[in-house]
Amino acid sequence: VTERYAQLAAPAAMEAREPLRDLRGALRAVLARVREGEPGEGREPFDLPRFWDALGQTFKVTSQEATKLSLAFSRPPLTSAEDCRKLSEDVQNAILAVATVYYWLPKGQGTTLRKMVRDATTEVVEGMIQLTETILSAPLESLSQEQLISTGGVWEACEQVFNLPRDNQAAVASALAACLGVVKDALEEMEHALVEGQDPYSDIMEDEELGFRGNRDTYWSEADRKLLSSCMGLMKASKACLKKVLGVVKAYGKADSPEQIAQLDDLADIANEISPSVDELALSMYPPMNQLAVRLNAAKLASVLKKVLEITKTSHVCPPSEEGWVQFLSGAVDHNMNKIKNFTQGQL
Repeated sequence: VTERYAQLAAPAAMEAREPLRDLRGALRAVLARVREGEPGEGREPFDLPRFWDALGQTFKVTSQEATKLSLAFSRPPLTSAEDCRKLSEDVQNAILAVATVYYWLPKGQGTTLRKMVRDATTEVVEGMIQLTETILSAPLESLSQEQLISTGGVWEACEQVFNLPRDNQAAVASALAACLGVVKDALEEMEHALVEGQDPYSDIMEDEELGFRGNRDTYWSEADRKLLSSCMGLMKASKACLKKVLGVVKAYGKADSPEQIAQLDDLADIANEISPSVDELALSMYPPMNQLAVRLNAAKLASVLKKVLEITKTSHVCPPSEEGWVQFLSGAVDHNMNKIKNFTQGQL
């Protein structure tokens, strides 16, 4: 009987799912627009609290539509083509509303804030595409594990709206905190490698036949270790720099005028370059060490740090009372970089 039901149901199911294929295409088009589109600079004055209310509402509706769609395809009887069309339409309208409200947010509110809202919006649309695809590929009228996971994914993506920073000052603080986390991890990893002793690769490159390795490429020489200590100094300065900048952004940062918003964005943009520069330097520090490559990566990091300090000093987040640490860290960067240059002079 079950087999007979499946045979009879198959053509009907194909027809019922047709609107879902159209929905998937429509959602992909919305996703492309959100990723690449520019915001509309509205003529009427922009109201930030109203924007957040509207965005929260659209995310909430989307979450509800995901639940309805998932339930409709989780148990018999078969969803009719008409019902499927209606469900697909509701989902499409919910996602269009999310995208429309996202477009209200003008660039003038801050590019850092906008990127975070765009990422959250993108995740919701991607989640809904994933759910639609899961239903399309699942067996008839059965709730698969994938479908449960996809539905939960949409709920989670929609919940994110309530944790988003509410203005550019909060967005930049959040971006700086993320950078600081990455730099802390890289520094800890390097400190750990140095403490491990002469051979940072001992745990992963044991020669099973010989029982030991005679490869000098996995050791730091005495000259390497001298250079390493100044590189570590530069990495520590990176961490201190991000920590201090995050502190002043939280304490003095404002997003009340276009100038303040733009200064915060400049800070976030340049601070974003710190963690990749720290990673590049850290990677080049492992043996076999090419001292010239280390010098180049250190110089790149030093230049980024000097820029961060310069931009901080000339922005509204740095009152005269904070200029002391800017000066001090700038000196620390120069001091470590000069030592790195001295140690590697023979390599040039």
